[in-house]
Amino acid sequence: MLEFILDPNTIIAFLTLTALEIVLGIDNIIFISVLANRLPIEIRESVRRFGLLFALITRVLLLLSLSWVMGLTEPLFAFYNQEISGRDLILFFGGLFLLWKASKEIYLEVEAEEETTKEINTSNLKSKSIQKIFWGAIVQIGILDIVFSLDSVITAVGLVDEISIMIAAVLASVFFMLWAAKSIGDFVHRHPSIKVLALSFLMIVGFVLIAESLDVHIPKGYVYFAMAFSLSVEVLNIRARTKKKKSK
Repeated sequence: MLEFILDPNTIIAFLTLTALEIVLGIDNIIFISVLANRLPIEIRESVRRFGLLFALITRVLLLLSLSWVMGLTEPLFAFYNQEISGRDLILFFGGLFLLWKASKEIYLEVEAEEETTKEINTSNLKSKSIQKIFWGAIVQIGILDIVFSLDSVITAVGLVDEISIMIAAVLASVFFMLWAAKSIGDFVHRHPSIKVLALSFLMIVGFVLIAESLDVHIPKGYVYFAMAFSLSVEVLNIRARTKKKKSK
């Protein structure tokens, strides 16, 4: 067992898969952060943690049922000469949900009346209302967790043969996400322009998921490069605006 753990191939496989799982999990963190920031402060942190723990459980359960997951790639029916599998259906409807949610949040952030974009004040809410808001957010996170987890697990299966390495990499990536989620969420909350950019990223991810479900493969590297470039430009804009405010 110790020889297996200390085997260089095992270590390289673990580090590579962990890095990929973290990259794939960024979409998840952004979605959870955007959703949590619109919730009452009292339950915001609980929603973040609960959502990421749900992601962990979903990924591990999918890894433990690999035969079922790989069976999802088998065609269920054909539509206009296009073979449709269970995975395709999950990605398609998950992508549609992400497009709907992201576009709705962009509307609330940019076009809606100022009153509708304010944070929910818990002083006027009853305990049942807070629980309803909490579980409503968890259900939305859960839906996207299943979609993102499926993508994550299929990536893991394609890279590594050992189930133990897969689970270890997923655990490491989710613990990183738990550590980073609050910092990312607070940063997004402080900068409205970053929030709109993050929502735009989610729309791109939704579009990519729909394309994947239709067997139109868009290289993820291009998508992540575009996201990283846009984010770096916006960070420079934020620094420039901060500098101007200080100079006044």
